[in-house]
Amino acid sequence: MAMTRLEAKAHRARRAIAAQTTALEEHLWRGIRAIPGEGGHFHRQVVIGPYLADFVCHRLRLIIEVDGAQHGMAERSAKDRKRDAWLGSQGYRVLRFWNDEVRRERDAVLDTIFAVVEERRQMRDDR
Repeated sequence: MAMTRLEAKAHRARRAIAAQTTALEEHLWRGIRAIPGEGGHFHRQVVIGPYLADFVCHRLRLIIEVDGAQHGMAERSAKDRKRDAWLGSQGYRVLRFWNDEVRRERDAVLDTIFAVVEERRQMRDDR
């Protein structure tokens, strides 16, 4: 299905943002890629509907976001809640981590991600 001009413009804008991966996202990506096992394959900077997700595992319906300080501002926080609600309606679970968490406690962040990956695998296997 062909995109409208507006959709194409939005898609190009999201792809431009995706090209600007932060060093922290790169640092976390190395750990996420090392998650072992079936069904835990993640992709970076993925467009899902009108949104761009930092890391996504489609099979487990899991999204991981690394947020900067601007996400703590009221307006941005409200947009994030709306975004998370829409993604949730599509069956995705969204995990959000602050830049500072990734910088200072990368191993704890990865432990949390791994625990949720295991939980999502279990849910998928129980079906």
